[in-house]
Amino acid sequence: MTGTVSKLAAPRPAAALLPPASLRSAALAFAPSPRRFRVSIAGRARSPVIAMASAKEGNGAPTKKTALHDLYELQGLSPWYDNLCRPVTDLLPLIASGVRGVTSNPTIFQKAISSSSAYDDQFKQLITAGKDAESAYWELVIKDIQDACKLFEPIYNETDGADGYVSVEVSPRLANDTQGTVEAAKWLHKVVNRPNVYIKIPATAECVPSIREVISDGISVNVTVSAEFCLATASLWYCCCKTMSCRTAVKLIDHKFIAVPAAYFLYCKI
Repeated sequence: MTGTVSKLAAPRPAAALLPPASLRSAALAFAPSPRRFRVSIAGRARSPVIAMASAKEGNGAPTKKTALHDLYELQGLSPWYDNLCRPVTDLLPLIASGVRGVTSNPTIFQKAISSSSAYDDQFKQLITAGKDAESAYWELVIKDIQDACKLFEPIYNETDGADGYVSVEVSPRLANDTQGTVEAAKWLHKVVNRPNVYIKIPATAECVPSIREVISDGISVNVTVSAEFCLATASLWYCCCKTMSCRTAVKLIDHKFIAVPAAYFLYCKI
C-alpha cells in the first residue's frame, strides 16, 4: 500500500464537530411511502458496537434472538453497524443478530485498507493496470459496497425498501463543492448499481442544494456531518419538501411518482 491511499481518506472537513462517545445518534429514515417515516436511535461508542449472537447451528437451531431484534420488532427501530471491511461476509453474524444496515466513510476504509492484507492483491492489480491511487481506492471501496449491498438485499426486499441499506460517502474533498458533490453522488450511484445503496453527503451549506438535487433524481441519500440538531432537521426537511415539489411537477408531466428513501444521521444529547 502507498501513503497516497490513506491521504484520500483524511478526516472529513467537519471532523472536529463530531460528538463525543457519550452522545447518541438518531437516524431518520424515510420508507417507500413519502408520508411514512421511521426514527431509528442507536447508541454510539468510539468503536463500533457488535451485538453477539450465534449463527445458525449445524443442527438447524435458529439464530438466538437479541436485543436488536426486540428493538426492531417492539419499537420499530432499525439498528445499523458503523463499519465495513473485508471479508464482507463478516457482516453475516451481525445481520443474524439484528443489524439492518451498514454505514461507511473514508476514515473507515482508510483503516480497513491500511491495516488488512485483504486489499493488497486487488490494489496491486489496479496499479499495475495503470490506475492512479485515487481510482484504485474507489474500485476497492465500490467492490466492498456492492458485496455488502448483496448481503443486505434480503432485508431490503422483505421490507419493500424500508431497510437493508449500505451507505457510501462522496469524497470529503467535495464538502464545499455543490456541483462536484452532485456529480460524485450520481457517479457513485451509477457504478455501485445496487437498489439498496445510500449516498452519504455532508450537511455543509454548499451541499444542502446538492442533497436536494440528488434526492430529486431518485437517489437515496444519507445526510451526515451536522453537529446541531436544529440545523440537521431544517436541512432534511428543506431538501425533502423541495424534492416533493419537484416530484409533484414530474407527476403532472409523466404520471409517475417514485418515492425516494432518505436517511439522516444527526447527533443530539440524551
